[in-house]
Amino acid sequence: MSGQLKEVRNRIKSIQSTQQITKAMKMVSAAKLRRAQDAIVQMRPYAVKLQEMLQNIVSSSEGDIDLALAANRQVEKVLLVAITSDRGLCGAYNSNVIKLTKQAIREKYAAQYAKGQVEILPIGKKAWEHFTKNGYKVNDKYWQLFSHLTFENVKAAAAVAMEGFISGEYDAVDIIYSEFKNAATQRFKIEQFLPIAKVETTEGTSTQKADYIFEPEKDTLIAELMPKILNTQFFKAVLDGHASEHGARMTAMDKATENAGELLRSLKIEYNRARQAAITTELTEIVSGAAALMG
Repeated sequence: MSGQLKEVRNRIKSIQSTQQITKAMKMVSAAKLRRAQDAIVQMRPYAVKLQEMLQNIVSSSEGDIDLALAANRQVEKVLLVAITSDRGLCGAYNSNVIKLTKQAIREKYAAQYAKGQVEILPIGKKAWEHFTKNGYKVNDKYWQLFSHLTFENVKAAAAVAMEGFISGEYDAVDIIYSEFKNAATQRFKIEQFLPIAKVETTEGTSTQKADYIFEPEKDTLIAELMPKILNTQFFKAVLDGHASEHGARMTAMDKATENAGELLRSLKIEYNRARQAAITTELTEIVSGAAALMG
């Protein structure tokens, strides 16, 4: 009986130690989430408006000037940018991004993958580890981007996609990431990065060309404007992923702390029952011994 009590005591101590770690991790993630959330919430309205403007410019300028970054051609070579985190313990966040990337390959680019024409640009250690170990064609230059997350570093990663698209190294570039909603909610999505998407029109409706006044010349301005807006879109996706990671980790650690509390309650009940049984057994033995002596 004493061996059983000792085992339960050890388990209680172990779970209490784990609970302290999960509480601390939750608090750290909450602090990091606040900063990451502020960054994406402040940037998103500008990024969304810039993307709308870019799509409008591309749609309204079709046929007027040569738009290298909006050129639609037969898709032979593909680049998929998969944005995960560097660390685990954030629930299903990383596995969902990896799963969605594989789904895109399976459902959208199966023919290209069969020819070895799908390349992965992982951002985050978890994506890099998974796709490297599983034999995918990987560009491993920017997977450590989160260790020094700055606009300049993200811009360098975006340049790989843009320069590769212009040179014909890639015919399509998609970004797979998690769009941050709140600490408990992330929306995993595949977003077309290149070629630049045009404004969608529904049947039976006609869209007017956007009435922009260009100063200086239209082609000069667009050539300067396009890469800058695309850099902003890429940076937004990275910031979304960064905030989603901390939100997912905070939620996971909160749930882990709750589960540890429930497990502790059940173990303490088990310990008290075992202790009570041990005391009852000892009392019975004493009473039996005393009765035997008296008899």
